[in-house]
Amino acid sequence: MKRNEAIELVKSHVDSRNLVNHMIATGAVMRSLAEKLGHDAELWEVAGILHDYDYPETKDTPQKHGVISVQLLKEHDLPQDVYNAILAHCDKKPRVKPIEKAIYAADPTTGFVVAAALIRPEKKLEPLDVKFLTKKFKQRAFAKGASREQMQTCSEIGLNLEEFFGLALDAMKGIHEEIGL
Repeated sequence: MKRNEAIELVKSHVDSRNLVNHMIATGAVMRSLAEKLGHDAELWEVAGILHDYDYPETKDTPQKHGVISVQLLKEHDLPQDVYNAILAHCDKKPRVKPIEKAIYAADPTTGFVVAAALIRPEKKLEPLDVKFLTKKFKQRAFAKGASREQMQTCSEIGLNLEEFFGLALDAMKGIHEEIGL
């Protein structure tokens, strides 16, 4: 599956524009991580785009999150690594492969970056930098839903938090028009 196919599939299934934007942003971060780490960028991006595919079905049953996505997406005959990444991002399988570790760290980070953009007067990604994100990261009351512990697992793929924030921010700035920031 290609990026545009994954986005169209998500848009036809998920009615929340904010969630669709989150999924596209996670895909962009995953693509950048794959490029940096020498993996299949297209595959990683598709996994990022599809990672919350089942949210309409599981928003009230989080224990089924990820599992339902895999069931729904099986008809698209995706590579097993995509299914495993979807399961790993929500702790439905151990994180073993780099794609699984990357998506686990990337998922809350995109929400954190969006929250940082939205508190700025411009409500845009462009004025953000790593220093600002790192400062906000230390403020536990800021973006409480974005797990600091989960973001810090970027170390499992060989990146420190500042490197990870820089990569995620650049990836999201690259699609800022598409996600409205």
